[in-house]
Amino acid sequence: MGRIGISCLFPASWHFSISPVGCPRILNTNLRQIIVISILAAAVSLLYFSVVIIRNKYGRLSRDKKFQRYLARVTDIEATDTNNPNVNYGIVVDCGSSGSRIFVYCWPRHNGNPHDLLDIRQMRDKNRKPVVMKIKPGISEFATSPEKVSDYISPLLNFAAEHVPRAKHKETPLYILCTAGMRILPESQQKAILEDLLTDIPVHFDFLFSDSHAEVISGKQEGVYAWIGINFVLGRFEHIEDDDEAVVEVNIPGSESSKAILRKRTAGILDMGGVSTQIAYEVPKTVSFASSQQEEVAKNLLAEFNLGCDVHQTEHVYRVYVATFLGFGGNAARQRYEDRIFASTVQKNRLLGKQTGLTPDTPYLDPCLPLDIKDEIQQNGQTLYLRGTGDFDLCRETIQPFMNKTNETQTSLNGVYQPPIHFQNSEFYGFSEFYYCTEDVLRMGGDYSAAAFTRAAKDYCATKWSILRERFDRGLYASHADLHRLKYQCFKSAWMFEVFHRGFSFPVNYKNLKTALQVYDKEVQWTLGAILYRTRFLPLRDIQQETFRASHAHWRGFSFVYNHYLFSGCFLVVLLAILLYLLRLRRIHRRAPRSGSAATVWLEDGLPSQKITGTL
Repeated sequence: MGRIGISCLFPASWHFSISPVGCPRILNTNLRQIIVISILAAAVSLLYFSVVIIRNKYGRLSRDKKFQRYLARVTDIEATDTNNPNVNYGIVVDCGSSGSRIFVYCWPRHNGNPHDLLDIRQMRDKNRKPVVMKIKPGISEFATSPEKVSDYISPLLNFAAEHVPRAKHKETPLYILCTAGMRILPESQQKAILEDLLTDIPVHFDFLFSDSHAEVISGKQEGVYAWIGINFVLGRFEHIEDDDEAVVEVNIPGSESSKAILRKRTAGILDMGGVSTQIAYEVPKTVSFASSQQEEVAKNLLAEFNLGCDVHQTEHVYRVYVATFLGFGGNAARQRYEDRIFASTVQKNRLLGKQTGLTPDTPYLDPCLPLDIKDEIQQNGQTLYLRGTGDFDLCRETIQPFMNKTNETQTSLNGVYQPPIHFQNSEFYGFSEFYYCTEDVLRMGGDYSAAAFTRAAKDYCATKWSILRERFDRGLYASHADLHRLKYQCFKSAWMFEVFHRGFSFPVNYKNLKTALQVYDKEVQWTLGAILYRTRFLPLRDIQQETFRASHAHWRGFSFVYNHYLFSGCFLVVLLAILLYLLRLRRIHRRAPRSGSAATVWLEDGLPSQKITGTL
């Protein structure tokens, strides 16, 4: 009879044989071994597929994690749980030129990881509305009566005190930051206003308010705060978790000799208001200068700061370029343009004996106004009559000298230093006039295309004013677009185009500009960046409270949650091995008392028969 022997690299007793004629015996003994081995094989297969599933599942979760975080920010409209003792609060008062606004922010307890920033969000009341309040006039109106400033600002602080839980007042930082209106005041008046705030507020309110919490911030600081706020909402300060994420090589400021690190690419911002235009973006590489004078200028335009809570960690060290250009806002630019054409036309009329623009019948032909529109400029009791010709290209050519570009390298508007931008690996967001110019009338806000924008602007400028008015009356433009927007849309489109492409030197094929009014349906204020920066050391308090054991317990819990399939598989394998060994011992134990010859046992165990000698 033939016999098939099956063996593997287990202990010597773990092998068996199958005899073609021993089927009943196999069914009685070895079948159990076959079943156990089959279960073992199934367990190993289960373990393998579990590992594959875990990798795929959590790989997808890792890729979706960014979207989930962003979605959480978008849908963060629930009322703040003021009964939660682990929620912390912070207050920022924005004292602007036309009024003051107070913003109340909140954040949960820090997770204890020194590499993560605080998760700061705007506080919402029980009606799910942001806790914000505005009063007028601007604080600079009290320049001659600084003793009234604390009474002026008290309604804002009372409003905040009603929303922040009373038990949290003493640990809630309050920052009063003054901007444009206060900057133009003499230093003595600024100091008098701030001293009144620092003296009176601690008497009536328990907020955490020190001397450094009330100040007049520079335009550079305001730009940096705006940049921080935008990139925080976009999630650009978080860790790289997906190979598809845009990254950039960064030479950390102060450690240029060290190897460059990879981290998420941050977004630059462009903001064109009515009076000024501002640009802010990260400069990841060490910059060089064309001259010593340029280096001195650059020192005032480059800000280096650490957003992390540990000054020895360079993970959140950033070098940001911020420049503000007064007179380059949309309305201020139009005023400069009108002043120029008024002065030049009057001078030409006087020298050449012409009457251009002096009567409605002989108007000045303005290429920057829509076709056939009539307008006028009044200065010093004189009136200059205009009629639009709607020539977008000529309008661009006419306003190019207003950029004040120079031949010096690495410069932008007014010849101001501008570090190089890696256009192929960059992203910018355009706010205010960048958005209004593209969306209000042209209805193409969002991803910017120079070619598409130029076509739309040309068509608009060349359209007769009567047709534009008809479209306006039919409600074909944005709801907040008014006749002032329609009248100066042609000029502002040309101005925005020239500032972006000629002033800041962005190529016409640049594809990574997004014009927006909000980010994730939220209007992001510079005050968010201010509270992020000024509370950056607060996580140290939570980190110090975390003991070594607690941190490791957290890691063990994390590991178990994400590897429970692996743990279960290993446990099953060990259990089956023990079960198989016990079954084998049981089988040997049952055979021992039998009266059969020892040779049978040796044969069944796959060993050669041995002759047993001895007397009975």
